[in-house]
Amino acid sequence: MVDNAIVSQLTDLSLTMFRKNFFGIYHGAISAKLDHETFVINTRDAIFDEMSTKSFCELNLNKQDYRWNIASIESFVHSTIYSNIHEAKFIAFGMPIYTTAYTLEHDHIRFEDYFGATTFGQIEIYDPGDFKTWYDRNSLEVTRYLKKSRNNTMVIKGVGTYIYDRDLTELVKKVAILENSCRLLSTKSSFT
Repeated sequence: MVDNAIVSQLTDLSLTMFRKNFFGIYHGAISAKLDHETFVINTRDAIFDEMSTKSFCELNLNKQDYRWNIASIESFVHSTIYSNIHEAKFIAFGMPIYTTAYTLEHDHIRFEDYFGATTFGQIEIYDPGDFKTWYDRNSLEVTRYLKKSRNNTMVIKGVGTYIYDRDLTELVKKVAILENSCRLLSTKSSFT
């Protein structure tokens, strides 16, 4: 049984994040840890601007059952993060346009605006190497990186962004600041 209060929050924020281009129509994942054994995540066929209770499924961190077959392709990554980073209560994965585009030409994001600089300082862009094997290795590499991250954020070259937080509002705020800052950097570079 999916927690309706959490699903309602995730549904509202999914639409907001979709409108801000963090999620694509079928591309992305958002989840919430319910307790030490379970979490809720969007399904594989979720449409982020039309989320409902049916767009989510509850999964067990310790055992995989039939529900894992309908869950997001990102479920194993989220599960590994929840199992290894106890501060993680909410996780989002998306492919924000400006942030992801910025990764294609840079190795670091050096924030030049006030909100980006005070929130993140600088973020190293992670190079995933061979895209063909990324989904075989991503859960361990993402979790390992996030455990060391001081801002709970991982930006991956050509792939997208993982962000976790204890508070859903703070997670969404970080998503917005990251994308807006990368948009400013992109706009700045078009003038030079």
